[in-house]
Amino acid sequence: MRWPTIEQISAMTPLPTGYRFAPLHTADIAPLVTAIRDWFPSVAAGVGSCYLADSFYTEKVVLDDQTDRDVIALLIKHGDDLVGMGSWERECAAMTLYARLGVIAPAHRGARLAVLAMELGEKMGRAMGAGFIYTMATMKMPQMQRALEHAGYQLIGFVPGYDREEVSPGVIKRVIEAVYAKRLAPADAFLWPEAQNMTPATKRLYDIIFSSD
Repeated sequence: MRWPTIEQISAMTPLPTGYRFAPLHTADIAPLVTAIRDWFPSVAAGVGSCYLADSFYTEKVVLDDQTDRDVIALLIKHGDDLVGMGSWERECAAMTLYARLGVIAPAHRGARLAVLAMELGEKMGRAMGAGFIYTMATMKMPQMQRALEHAGYQLIGFVPGYDREEVSPGVIKRVIEAVYAKRLAPADAFLWPEAQNMTPATKRLYDIIFSSD
């Protein structure tokens, strides 16, 4: 699974006039960390807190000429101004893509940038040969859930207490998040489970989630 080039990415999902995707360079790390801290302050407490650490980018993320890494963080710029970031993680052994953190500057949240970034993740996954893309959505507000459902993602369950958030100054709570997924491979690429191999509880939930299949 090889990440597409910035030229391929820009062709996959054109952004509105004035906006563009840009690769991450070392000089971008400090302003990106500052922006994430300003736009999404609650990220400081949980799994996304790695996005506030320089070492995360220098060791884990596609950066400058280090392109064979498992996490990519694409900047969204308006002119020369940083206005957003979307990131994904490839899971090469499973040929799966995980949509990680995405943030948009408040002044630009009406430009459908998050929706377009979501579409880009799916297109990158298909181009890279991924059979499956998944992500998690907050349950503190419905906007992300609605966006994923509108994009054809399927709610497949909940993770109780997987992540932590600072819900008020100095107060950190474990949060329940919704898990959404989208199949990218054709149906005949899947080994579908048989009823006799599921417990009654598993089958009840399976029948609800995959009723259309």
